[in-house]
Amino acid sequence: MRRTALPACVTTLVLGVLAAPTAHRADAAPTAFVHPGVSVSQGQLDFARSKVLAGVQPWKGAYDQMLTGKYADLNRTPKPRATVECGSYSDPNHGCTDEREDAMAAYTDALAWYITRDARYAQKAIQIMDAWSATITGHTNSNAPLQTGWAGSSWPRAAEIIKYTYTGGWANSGRFATMLRNVYLPVVIKGSNSNGNWELSMTEAAVGISVFLDDKASYDTAMAKFRTRTAAYVYLTSDGSVPKTVPSQHLDTTAKIVSYWQGQSTFVTGLTQETCRDFTHTGYGISAISHVAETSRIQGQDLYGTDVGERLRQALGFQAKYQLGAAVPGWLCGGSLSLGLGPVTEVGYNALHNRLGIAMTNTRTLTMNNRPAGSNNLFVAWETLTHGDNPA
Repeated sequence: MRRTALPACVTTLVLGVLAAPTAHRADAAPTAFVHPGVSVSQGQLDFARSKVLAGVQPWKGAYDQMLTGKYADLNRTPKPRATVECGSYSDPNHGCTDEREDAMAAYTDALAWYITRDARYAQKAIQIMDAWSATITGHTNSNAPLQTGWAGSSWPRAAEIIKYTYTGGWANSGRFATMLRNVYLPVVIKGSNSNGNWELSMTEAAVGISVFLDDKASYDTAMAKFRTRTAAYVYLTSDGSVPKTVPSQHLDTTAKIVSYWQGQSTFVTGLTQETCRDFTHTGYGISAISHVAETSRIQGQDLYGTDVGERLRQALGFQAKYQLGAAVPGWLCGGSLSLGLGPVTEVGYNALHNRLGIAMTNTRTLTMNNRPAGSNNLFVAWETLTHGDNPA
């Protein structure tokens, strides 16, 4: 449903400055955390493993893609640094790529361990995690918050699988937990007033780390921030004539909101704050929303049944339509879009289509076209394997 452009005379808004939705507390920490429970559950891992071992597609192809890539290399040598320095667009890049890819490799090895039961993969994941937990003390420069969020999203996924499924022992798991608590959590739980994908990735990291640490207070803090940011990232017509906002950003005029939404003044359901920037960064935001929703579901709290699920559904469908080649109307981003959504649809599609029965025609087509979904080399990896048509 299309909204008309905002009238020029509207300059000051009485905004419904957003608090976390209060329809029901679907974002509260559980009485006891489920492990492994960051983005992927043991039931989902068991389902994926059964399909791979039976040679069934698309899981077998997704697994082969993962195992033959660089992240599963058992000869990998981790490259930890005490201080990771990341400028804008990782320039300078002093350990940024190394940290992200080592975290991705640890997660890849953890998945490979679970499916193969080959202890070498678990030991490689442990080696990588131990190397970083013995070394890193912090992040610096302008991209430090985002870098902390990206790496901090992958580390707890790996750690959850190893700690709770590998029977060979992990002597330094406590040191790794201390690293997450002292180096990553204080940064990511603060959130960000930059483009929305920053805060969404950072809150994804905060949620995952909180699960690994069994930290209910941090989980609740991160979830409240997540609910606020998600509602301010994806527009629904029910929000009113303008998108919801994050109070700390003080977007209290039409002009400020339009500027923050990349100059877009016509708001339609499914549009995101970064659609008119480019689909790649939009994909980061959508992916983080799906990861937090999935972690919350595993922990026994249904976010797919709240506005989070509706915003995720609409964001996926809106972006998928144009990613698939639909003509771009003149009112949308000046009639031009920068595509490249990335491998980010599997988690949301599985939850909303397969579990809830929503059609999601465009999202389905894009998901099928992209299988097996690989990695974006930042914080997304192997989601056809872990979530593709997964009923667990």
